[in-house]
Amino acid sequence: MSEFDRRDFIKTVIGTGAALGAVSMTSCASLRPGTGRSAAALTAPPLERVRVGLIGIGMRGNGAVNRLSKIEGVDLVALCDIREGKVKAASERIEKAGKPKPEWFVAGDEDYKRLCDIDLDLVYICTPWRWHTPMAVYAMKAGKHTAIEVPAAVTVDECWELVDTSEETQKHCMMLENCCYGANELMVLNMCRQGIFGELTHGEAAYIHDLRGLKFNENGYQGMWRLDHSIKRDGNVYPTHGLGPVCQYMNVNRGDRFDYLMSMSSAQRGISAYAAKKYGADDPRAKQGYALGDMNTTIIRTMKGCTVMVQHDTTSPRPYSRLNLISGTLGTFADYPARIALEPKAHHWDDKLLAECREKYAHPLWKQVGELAKRVGGHGGMDYIMDYRLIYCLRKGLPLDQDVYDAAVWSAVGGLSEISVAKRKAVDFPDFTRGQWKTMEPLGIVEVV
Repeated sequence: MSEFDRRDFIKTVIGTGAALGAVSMTSCASLRPGTGRSAAALTAPPLERVRVGLIGIGMRGNGAVNRLSKIEGVDLVALCDIREGKVKAASERIEKAGKPKPEWFVAGDEDYKRLCDIDLDLVYICTPWRWHTPMAVYAMKAGKHTAIEVPAAVTVDECWELVDTSEETQKHCMMLENCCYGANELMVLNMCRQGIFGELTHGEAAYIHDLRGLKFNENGYQGMWRLDHSIKRDGNVYPTHGLGPVCQYMNVNRGDRFDYLMSMSSAQRGISAYAAKKYGADDPRAKQGYALGDMNTTIIRTMKGCTVMVQHDTTSPRPYSRLNLISGTLGTFADYPARIALEPKAHHWDDKLLAECREKYAHPLWKQVGELAKRVGGHGGMDYIMDYRLIYCLRKGLPLDQDVYDAAVWSAVGGLSEISVAKRKAVDFPDFTRGQWKTMEPLGIVEVV
């Protein structure tokens, strides 16, 4: 980056500008005709072994290779990336672990299609965001289950495309929202199911993570793709890490649904200031216009009257937080740091009570595989538990913990928030379940046996 070329920078921006520029005004029709088939509680024939093809061997993809190679019943049979060196290194790790050499797909942007067309059960997608929906749709139409890194889609139309395709093909489409498998998140889910917080009324979620250095690092996000989103988009462009767990607490899509949202962004200051300080005020990176406000705050109201605040800030110099707050008629849990307050002593955070809750309400998944998960790694073990549970469900022929409707609803906050910011008004939320939210069962406190 020390010899950054202005023409290369402009070329990078223009290369994705057409795709990103269309995001803000995408369709948000509240309902549209479906195929007549449902993906609710979708099951598929159990698999003795799960043959996996993985697309994208970057930061997230490398971690997935390491985790999946350690899960019983998984065969990593194919790897795809536009950088052959990444595939070669990952393939060598798989072989070193005593597994057969996977097939390579390294012939450019469209070679993922050849991977999807071979004999696989699951296509695991860890590419830049703009590829998530096209790859998942192609894979499902090729007869494969799909697991997609977050967000599953960039636009509302893409969310509908995922829903329509999963319903049509009857193939799983799971967004890989690892934060739903965190120890605190699963503990709180267990407490919500047992009514510890009473009737839930409000949640808070966020992705607050200083990514300035990574966005300007050519060895960080391949092709610096994440910086392009900061240039072209203004909204809550990465909503799902904090939002997914809160939706599960509140039974969104399973007894309630999002009704409408209102979103606004602060001014953009941080990216420009960072670029000017690091590269100089006359550098093209400092002079570039950036659309993404430093802090976006989105408020969502559900059909049953609950509210959720979702924030996004990848620019400000502040500690990491997902907020992870849930509040009800009997008490509140808040995270970063973890705190709890319950009636009749709800006016003060209670550290002793928190310790008791950790012991009493630890989720079965963490009791059963938590120590192994921490050894294998991935954000403290949550990534491993996510993959372990995904493979378990596929091998048992069970519904997945996160279905295509979750992928669509949680991801749609991105596109809808852009519309709200641009129009300075509330925006109705589509019902991606087409009314099925009224009868779908809440996610249970699942185990692996």
